[in-house]
Amino acid sequence: MIRVVFNQKGGVGKSSISTNLAAISASKGVKTLVVDLDPQCNTSHYLLGERVNDTVGDIKDFYEQTLSFQMSPKPVTEFIHSTDYDNLDLLPSHPELGDLHAKLEAKHKIYKLRDALSKLDQYQSIFIDTPPAFNFYTLSALCTADSCLIPFDCDEFSRQALYSLMYNIQETQQDHNEALQVEGIVVNQYQPRANAAKSIVEALLADDMPVLENKISSSVKMKESHNECKPLIYFAPKHKLTNEFTALFEEITG
Repeated sequence: MIRVVFNQKGGVGKSSISTNLAAISASKGVKTLVVDLDPQCNTSHYLLGERVNDTVGDIKDFYEQTLSFQMSPKPVTEFIHSTDYDNLDLLPSHPELGDLHAKLEAKHKIYKLRDALSKLDQYQSIFIDTPPAFNFYTLSALCTADSCLIPFDCDEFSRQALYSLMYNIQETQQDHNEALQVEGIVVNQYQPRANAAKSIVEALLADDMPVLENKISSSVKMKESHNECKPLIYFAPKHKLTNEFTALFEEITG
């Protein structure tokens, strides 16, 4: 199962959601891979800490070799790294990944990620984190994935932007990946006692938007988890926020 975590807006929790769901998957004994397509490298740093600066091979190197003719290109497994957690591996990003964007787009390399990940039979679950834009890397992820999770923070601007986002996903379904499904909208930084947040969620439901039942609340524990470069299931396994992520994981996996 390949899931892409996507929203064109920044700061909605894509890295936190993709990393923590993947970590829960791995903690349950499922061989899991995280693919970081965001040049900000937040997911890569979250899982590897300072080790991310010492890694040899990343998603940038994978894409660079697709731009040059090689008789024997390295398989994508050469760019994947183990983490400190059992069953959890990472294909890290690189700050210079954005520099390749125009070249990859011009050379029509949109399906290279799909072709590479389709050969990874050793992974039962793959989570792809994307940049906060609808660009080559995001489209590559949507072409690759079985399903899409959409992080959403409760404000009116984000609600309006959802309609454009859903259109882009539908267009991708029609043109590139008919099997792609919208798995649901993940309401993040949710404050159940705030009337504005409740009203926005109710408006989404009234518009038949696929809002997932389990929501992620706001907590300083998330920032502490980032600072320690340790996903919540390992950093604070009994915390309320961890329980919310676990409930969300169980909702999407059935």
